[in-house]
Formats: sequence, structure tokens, C-alpha cells
Amino acid sequence: MARLWLNADVGESFGHWQLGQDGALMPYLDLANIACGFHASDPTNMRTTLQLAHQHNVKIGAHPAYPDLVGFGRRSLACTPAEIENMVLYQLGALAGLCRAQGTELSYVKPHGALYNDMMREPEKLVAVMQAIAHFDHHLPLMLMAKANNQEARELAQPFGLQLWFEAFADRAYHDNGNLVSRQCPGAVLTAPTQIIEQARRLALGEPLMTLEGSALLLQADTLCVHGDNPESIKAVAAIRQLLDNLG
Repeated sequence: MARLWLNADVGESFGHWQLGQDGALMPYLDLANIACGFHASDPTNMRTTLQLAHQHNVKIGAHPAYPDLVGFGRRSLACTPAEIENMVLYQLGALAGLCRAQGTELSYVKPHGALYNDMMREPEKLVAVMQAIAHFDHHLPLMLMAKANNQEARELAQPFGLQLWFEAFADRAYHDNGNLVSRQCPGAVLTAPTQIIEQARRLALGEPLMTLEGSALLLQADTLCVHGDNPESIKAVAAIRQLLDNLG
């Protein structure tokens, strides 16, 4: 298998309120999913995060979301496909402008939270996100969830000429169909570093995971995600980086 890239959601602090451990996480990453101001962050935090990513030679991804600062973008909103397209375009433009000032550029797009989950369940929302990326820059890959079968997403992306990067999660539990277990359910987030590292190892080697229902799930992924707001993931990330480097 090709070497997996390591990605994480970063830049999610707001004003003086700090979330995550971006400084500790960034040296281990290949890809940084930077919040664009709708679910978290602000222009100053966005630019600070861009500087940190540039310092560590980490590729920059836009992390657009529903406009929901209070709910951290984890609540589904009743948005039309046109509204989703426009909000994604707006956020891409904001981060791209800061990238330009910093002398760097966007490398990909990964939607956040409820928008990410909704687009994986509702094809019209996924198409809206794809349409926004294609209008903005069709060379930008779209990162989305690796499922038991990725063919439907590939077929939707084909008319737009978009490249897809499929991601799997080192620190989340899965259902049989490849969907993530809701954070509202016990066991949705893996908390033991040994569990997180073992799941990363299985994904990197192309071995099946055990789902919440007790079945074997095989995922084909390009990138592996750890969450910076999960303290146990920070503890595990150095070991995961070493694991991926050794396999690569």
C-alpha cells in the first residue's frame, strides 16, 4: 500500500479561547486542516496557524463548515445545496487570501463536522461541495471519508474533474457501512493511546478494523486523521508518525 499521509484539524481557537495543541501536533503532520472562521477560528488565529504549518512544511487544507460557532459546526443546519456551495466558496476565499499574504497556497479541501457527515449521507450536499471546489480551483483535491465502498463518491466527482483523497480515522469507532459512530454514543472516540496506535497500524497495513457491531471493515484510504481536541491522540501522534515513516 502507498504510505498514508497524517492529517489533523487545527487552527480551531477563537480569540483568546484556545482549543487543541497545534504547536505540539504540527511537527508530526503532513496535512493541516485549517478552520475557516465558520465553526471556529478568526483571521488572526487562521494566519497564526498558517505560519505554523509553513514553518513545519505541512500542506495547508481549507476546513469549511456550517456557520455555527456556538455548536462548533457539529450541528446539521437546514441549508440548501446553493447555500452550501456559497458558504464553502466564501470560506475558501478567506483562507486563500490569508495564504496569499503568507506566501503560501491551499493544497486541498476537507469539510468539517456536520457538513462533512451530511455530505457523506446526502449526495446533493456532496455535489454542492464539489461544485464549490470546482468553481474555485478544480485542481484542489477533496478529502472525504473512506467508506466500505468509495465508488459512488468517485462517480459524483468525475464530472467536476476533482481528485479525491479518502481518509480514515485513527481515533474513531466505525459502523459496518464505514460511517463513523456518532459522538453522542459511548465508545465513539477511542481514548487509550494503545487503541489509537493499533487502529492506525491496521489502517496503514490495509488490515480490517472491528466495527461497533463486531464485523470486520476494510477501508481503502489515502490519509489518516487524528484529532487535536482529543488529548489521547496527542499522546499517540508521535508513535503514529514513527509507524507511518517506518512503513513508508
